[in-house]
Amino acid sequence: MASFDGDSARSPHIVIAPDKFKGSLSAAEVADAVASGILEVIPDARISSVPIADGGDGTVAAALAAGFESRTRTVTGPIGRPVDAEYAVKGETAVIEMATASGLALLDASELNALAATTLGTGELIKAALDDGATSIVLGVGGSATTDAGAGMLEALGVRILDADGAPVPPGGGGIQRAVTVDLSGLDPRIADAEVILATDVNNPLTGDHGAAAVYGPQKGASEADVATLDAALSRFADLVDAEAATQPGAGAAGGMGYAALAVLGATMRPGVDVVLDLVGFAEAFEGADLLVTGEGKLDLQTLHGKAPAGVAAYARERNVPVVAVCGANELDDETLTNAGIRATYALTDVEPNLEICLAEPARLLKECGRRLAADLANS
Repeated sequence: MASFDGDSARSPHIVIAPDKFKGSLSAAEVADAVASGILEVIPDARISSVPIADGGDGTVAAALAAGFESRTRTVTGPIGRPVDAEYAVKGETAVIEMATASGLALLDASELNALAATTLGTGELIKAALDDGATSIVLGVGGSATTDAGAGMLEALGVRILDADGAPVPPGGGGIQRAVTVDLSGLDPRIADAEVILATDVNNPLTGDHGAAAVYGPQKGASEADVATLDAALSRFADLVDAEAATQPGAGAAGGMGYAALAVLGATMRPGVDVVLDLVGFAEAFEGADLLVTGEGKLDLQTLHGKAPAGVAAYARERNVPVVAVCGANELDDETLTNAGIRATYALTDVEPNLEICLAEPARLLKECGRRLAADLANS
């Protein structure tokens, strides 16, 4: 454990900023459990709990924990079944997770349909946010089930995508291969006055070997033949809208939702964790911090590439504040952790080797992790 560099005559200010433990605890629940353990050992510690996310799953929850209000709308799910999707609102800012309306997690494995899955529901959420008076929309696009270039989203906002007979094309990437006309004249005029932020770390272009269909299609149920069909459909759609925009980094995010956001909605792309840190007021909470505690369910190489813990660790490192991490399990060696600015880790598996117990009782074990890191801090 790194030594505490603060004034020993005062109570330490500890910022707890974890991501969720996926399938186990929300980021807020993680923070609460760790804080509880710390306070048992250092009762006068000043704790700032700031649940975070990387722009994907958990972004709305982080916004809600930071004081945003919850809104729920029934929208069209990725294969047409209605789903109740939550988003967050504060003043004129709305935070939308694409996954809640058009996500893989909404489908069983047997329901995956890469050719027909639609982003219509995400567009319906954007429209609902505009109806709420939002003039700034944060669109987190992780975890999508779709590869339709955001066509469904655009249709929900008034765009007409027509086939050779002048009829609307069927939903999904398979449908847009039949498009001959994309009429943008009906696009909701409120979009022109809104700031749209595309929160993603995906830098893929729309099409080609590194495009949306080739890289992400298989995890959405696309066969090799489907990938070829989808890539051709995405290319056709881009030719009808803005071919040059298809090459932009991020156009391939979320099955091409990035493309529609950038090319049609005029979105600005930003790293997801940076967007979330701004939303939750992280800079203010971090003021005067002596220690940052971050973490997620598993620390591995993916953690270091755009994930929330790496983002907040970098923020703290730039300000010479030590960082420790809590996690379910740690797969990173000491050198890699040090290079990422993380001085120590506290894993559930260090407290309880039985994985089933870790999954069943994460809050209890995280509280023990909090006690252990606080004891190390107090004894340093």
